[in-house]
Amino acid sequence: MQWQRRPTDDEIDAAITVEQSRRDYARQMADPQAPAPDFGPLPTGNDTTIAVYACGQHAISMDAAARVHASSCTAPNDADLPDCDCTPEPLPQQAAEEPTPAASELPAHWLPGGE
Repeated sequence: MQWQRRPTDDEIDAAITVEQSRRDYARQMADPQAPAPDFGPLPTGNDTTIAVYACGQHAISMDAAARVHASSCTAPNDADLPDCDCTPEPLPQQAAEEPTPAASELPAHWLPGGE
């Protein structure tokens, strides 16, 4: 099972440090006769997610796993399962003309307690 959460302040600071280092190196190695590289904005906590992994026994519900969780979410915490201790972000709204995909069944061995 996997779901997404927003990064903590320390995690986003580390990601920005790595990205800034990559950009500095690219500028240093760029051809001085060509236009300077343009990288766009640095990542923020609002456009970055961190993957959270858990085994079937420590998985949150599939409805909760479909949503992005807060950076402070403690899931997978045994005390909160199959829920978590945060209020996940709402699901993105589908455009009216987009059909809702049909629900599919997961194989039994993918589900907690499956074989």
